Amino acid sequence: QVQLVESGGELVQAGGSLRLSCAASGRTFSRYAMGWFRQAPGKEREFVATISRSGGSTYYADSVKGRFTISRDNAKNTVYLQMNSLKPEDTAVYYCAADRVYGDSADHTAAYDYNYWGQGTQVTVSS
Repeated sequence: QVQLVESGGELVQAGGSLRLSCAASGRTFSRYAMGWFRQAPGKEREFVATISRSGGSTYYADSVKGRFTISRDNAKNTVYLQMNSLKPEDTAVYYCAADRVYGDSADHTAAYDYNYWGQGTQVTVSS
C-alpha cells in the first residue's frame, strides 16, 4: 500500500499560480500511475490530470489543459500539480491518488480506477 499526503493548497487571486505537492510513503511509488482529482462544493469529484509511472506520459482534463502541469519525482516519492492562470471555477478540494498499473500509460480518468487517495488540500481562487 501507499499513503499519500497533499499540501500546498491556499487562497489565491484569479490569474495567480499554485503548486500542489503529494508526498507518498513507502518504496513502491514507481509502481503507480498518479492522478489529481478535485471536488467543488455540491459537485462530483472530477478528474484533473494523470501521469504515468515513469513520468513520460501525461493526460489532462479539457478544463485545465494548457494551464496545469502534472509532474513527478520518483526519487522523492512526490507528485506535483503546477496550476497557472487560476480561475474561480478551479476552487475545490484537490486530491492525489495512486493507480496500480502494470504498464507505463496515463489514460485513466475515472476515480474508481485509483486504489489509494490522499486527504485532500483546499484551493480557493478569488475574483
